[in-house]
Amino acid sequence: MMKLFNRKPKPIDLKDVPDTELVELAKTSKDAFGELYERYVTKIYNYIYYRTGNHHDAEDLTARVFFRAIAHIETYTDRGVPFQAWLYRIAHNLVANWHRDRSRRKIIPLDEFIASGLRSESPDAYTEDREERALLLAAIRRLPEERQQLLVLKFVERLSNAEVGVIMDRTEGAIKSLYHRTLIALRNDLQALQSDQPGDVEGGNQRHPLDDAAGLLKRAQK
Repeated sequence: MMKLFNRKPKPIDLKDVPDTELVELAKTSKDAFGELYERYVTKIYNYIYYRTGNHHDAEDLTARVFFRAIAHIETYTDRGVPFQAWLYRIAHNLVANWHRDRSRRKIIPLDEFIASGLRSESPDAYTEDREERALLLAAIRRLPEERQQLLVLKFVERLSNAEVGVIMDRTEGAIKSLYHRTLIALRNDLQALQSDQPGDVEGGNQRHPLDDAAGLLKRAQK
């Protein structure tokens, strides 16, 4: 009978614990924080890489994000926004400082992300996609840094407007408005380029790869 009372409790499978509970456990448990790390380290690294453009600094800043997170997790308060938004906010601040220290314009290497969504078995289609992608990337890089960051958070990280708002310190409504204005600016930029370049005449209809470039953002989002 005594053996029944001496049995050790079955360990909790942390992989099945939702973030809200896991964060509370992480305030006193290294294993719980380790699970949070495993869930989000790749996302945070990717976000930082797209903001810095090189792997060495991305690895260093990612480590600093989680060092800072574990140092402050005891004071973390759930305000109804996903925990990952808190991590992105830390990453945002560190990257901003990184760029400020170097005093240079941020260039986001979106090529890999967009290219991964545009693969085709048809060489002709791939050639067109590649040209469209180059035009879109050039248009993105002409945007202000804030709008480039918004596109990374929306298209690369697939975050909600509420999460983006936390990271960028704006209201959800302000993010929706900025996102809408950003897409309009890209579309107008691409259309302006199209009007400056002659199309190919095929059966009486003019066609140029720029005709499809404006739709590239929607395709990449799928």
